[in-house]
Amino acid sequence: MTPSLTALLCLGLSVGLRTQEQARTLPKPTIWAEPGSVIPWGSPVTIWCQGTRVAPVFRFHKEGSSPPWYRQAPLEHADKGNFFSISHMTQDYAGRYHCYYLSPTGWSESSDPLEMVVTGAHSKPTLSALPSPVVTSGGTVTLQCRSRQGLDGFILTKEGEPKSSWTLDAQRGPQGQTQALFPVGRVTPSHRWMIRCHGFYRDTPQVWSAPSDPLELLVPGVSGKPSLLTPQGPVVASGQSLTLQCRSDVGYDRFALSQEGRPALPQSPGRQPQAGLSQADFPLGPVTNTHAGRYRCYGGHNLSSEWSAPSDPLDILVAGSFPDTPSLSVQPGPVVASGENVTLLCQSRSTRETFLLSKEGAAQSPLRLRSKYRGGHFQAEFSMSPVTSAHNGTYRCYSLLSSNPYLLSHASAPLELAVSESLPSHPQDYTVENLIRMGMAGSVLLGLGILLFQVQHGHGGPQDAARS
Repeated sequence: MTPSLTALLCLGLSVGLRTQEQARTLPKPTIWAEPGSVIPWGSPVTIWCQGTRVAPVFRFHKEGSSPPWYRQAPLEHADKGNFFSISHMTQDYAGRYHCYYLSPTGWSESSDPLEMVVTGAHSKPTLSALPSPVVTSGGTVTLQCRSRQGLDGFILTKEGEPKSSWTLDAQRGPQGQTQALFPVGRVTPSHRWMIRCHGFYRDTPQVWSAPSDPLELLVPGVSGKPSLLTPQGPVVASGQSLTLQCRSDVGYDRFALSQEGRPALPQSPGRQPQAGLSQADFPLGPVTNTHAGRYRCYGGHNLSSEWSAPSDPLDILVAGSFPDTPSLSVQPGPVVASGENVTLLCQSRSTRETFLLSKEGAAQSPLRLRSKYRGGHFQAEFSMSPVTSAHNGTYRCYSLLSSNPYLLSHASAPLELAVSESLPSHPQDYTVENLIRMGMAGSVLLGLGILLFQVQHGHGGPQDAARS
């Protein structure tokens, strides 16, 4: 190598080292996106880069794309930096971005990466909480994100402050569906747990599906519990409309309804039908077997993440879930006197483990009894002793299986029970005591008759003697 060539190479190396050293001494620029880095498909977004005040030229680079774009900083944004705008976000703009700025001493270091994500490229997954979206304070829950599109990964995002996100690879099911299970621990009511999930394919990790429907974890508190009731009563026929009402004397702004074993947690804004009372209606009809189960409701305030204590449980029983129709009879009869002993007999020829007796319009839960096999029937005897006027009403009975205590057979024919307050009129109802009283009354009447007869004859004797 000639001396002149060696000198040129050393000079070039020296200049290059000085340039790199100068770039390292320049402040690193800041890159960000407005309104954010996760943008729905077709929405606008602006990417900003901010360096020193004397930087007139900026360079934006998207990883894996063609050579970087150069932008001259407009005078009106000289203090804020440079930007470029995307009028319609698509998957072509999704990816990792860097920016640099040019100073009199050369190009700066690269900014930290900015990951731009587009959502809505695939159908939304479903998000559910296992075993329930109702979580005790400090407890844990597993969130399940599922898709039928065979997505390779899922992202779970929590709204509000502090924002959080988790990413997991998908697990494949036997029919091509995929899912991810996110364990979430130490759920507290200190902030609102509003959660969504997205899915993506492995080769395009910044191209997400549409967001799942939002799921709010409910952390019960200790404030006054509401009441849960239904105007139709706890037993409803399959196909019938059903509305549950959550009421409270606390002025709650919103109510939530939970069903044991179900991931859904419907909410409804509170209304005030009268002073001092708040209420929300939850229409659930037409009823199917999935509506059978145990329900509770909760009250909450819009400005608070904490919910009330749960209401007392309400069991909803769906009749007509299988074809059995039991029979209902009464002993000694459908018309009885107050104080008598009455037995309602529910029978079925089918193998049934339990029978249920329901009174029309009753607020209390129906009665349940284990069945017994007698005389070719499975049956249960519901005893009422002694009966009062409160037992007046229409009764029906149902059969059910212990495998699902909320699904009932068809209803028996209605039985009307009438309780009378009058004295008994059956001959067998006259006791020995009653007979003694009747005998004594007869003796008194007989004595009075004899005495009256004697008085009449005593006055007639002297008158007859004077005439003679």
